[in-house]
Amino acid sequence: MENKKQFFLECYQLGIIKFGRFTLKSGIESPFYVDLRPLASDPKILKRLANYLLDMLPLDNFDLICGVPYAALPMATAMSLESYLPLIIKRKEAKDYGTKKMIEGIYTKGQNCLLVEDVITSGKSLLETIPEIENEGISVSDIVVVLDRQQGGKEMLETKGYRVHTLFTISEVCKILKDEGHLSDDEVLRINDFLNGNVVKFEEQKRLSYEQKLENADHSVSKKLLEISLEKKSNLIVSADVISTHELLELAEKVGPHIVALKTHIDIITDFDPDTTILPLKDLATKYNFLLMEDRKFADIGNTQELQFSYGIYKISNWADFVTSHVIGGYDSLDCFLNVGVVAILGMSSKGTLTDKNYQEEALKVAQSHPNVIGGVSQKQIPDELLLFTPGVNLADSGDGKGQQYNTPEHVFKNLRTDFMIVGRGIYKSDDAEKAALRYKIAGWNAYTNSL
Repeated sequence: MENKKQFFLECYQLGIIKFGRFTLKSGIESPFYVDLRPLASDPKILKRLANYLLDMLPLDNFDLICGVPYAALPMATAMSLESYLPLIIKRKEAKDYGTKKMIEGIYTKGQNCLLVEDVITSGKSLLETIPEIENEGISVSDIVVVLDRQQGGKEMLETKGYRVHTLFTISEVCKILKDEGHLSDDEVLRINDFLNGNVVKFEEQKRLSYEQKLENADHSVSKKLLEISLEKKSNLIVSADVISTHELLELAEKVGPHIVALKTHIDIITDFDPDTTILPLKDLATKYNFLLMEDRKFADIGNTQELQFSYGIYKISNWADFVTSHVIGGYDSLDCFLNVGVVAILGMSSKGTLTDKNYQEEALKVAQSHPNVIGGVSQKQIPDELLLFTPGVNLADSGDGKGQQYNTPEHVFKNLRTDFMIVGRGIYKSDDAEKAALRYKIAGWNAYTNSL
């Protein structure tokens, strides 16, 4: 048993079972999720698994072996190689050309086939597979399963006359994992409730308040943003996508009392001048107590980004409190942003964006580890130690026809647990920017407090 236990722990390291909150195909919420497909990527473990399964069986009873598609196919193949039992392959659907066969391989009528399954839940997939094998004149008497979720499938098949051999049950592996410190008593209780057919109550993780985030904040810009937010009872950042200094300063004057930061695209200002654009803007930021966020979206090697940040006509390093940057240049590319905060672009709000899951995961690792990063722009939750900035927030519209996807304040604060919402056209394109900013400020603050 100890060898079997050690073998399972090695399999577990491949991530075959996850614990948490998962919605199954049936719509039921489960406290665990099983996926044994990673076992096929480790040849040594796959070979040992094949031998464990074969050791449970009277091999002289079988003429053939077949895996239920698709996860059990590599297991059945490995068992065939170890036992010299011929393998047949059952298709999920027949080909629409050629022989149109459901069963591939060499076999004759009257032979007995051992059926291999990775996980058994209700037994439905097996009941769909067995008749298609038996339709070829092949008998099925035994089924071998790696893991039984203990949800009635094994018992149901046995009432129909099949012998079901299971290597592990979910109760057995939970005991192993609890003994090894991988599962808590509460998690085991939740799993047992689920297996007993009870409604499983998942503990809802509460979002951190601004006060809690302020207490944990390390970066001076993070602290300042949170302090302003609490003082002004606002989580609103206005995106100033205007093209003249007059429009920029006029917008800042109107929305200043209601925002925590003004987000600029300084390179679209057609009459930019450090003295007439930046100096008055900094005065307004001081007057109304908001920060300046330059949405430059840096995306280059570190040396080039340093030049773009500190030189040229904009000299962003002289006036911006925090900036946005992609992390495509890697960790070191963010070193140049001294004395400002960096908001990492983890995901974009436009339809068809190329910031896929893999990019977002790698970008998040950089964001969490770099001391200059205060948060991220994302369309989903991120870890609590980072501030979440969510663009594309609009009270009225669902999209702009150019790929921009809008979210409501209620959605981004409750479901995404955002910290700061970024609003552009909903304010600067409105008939009265000041009234619109106040409206968004109230809506955002209410959405935040309701999400606590």
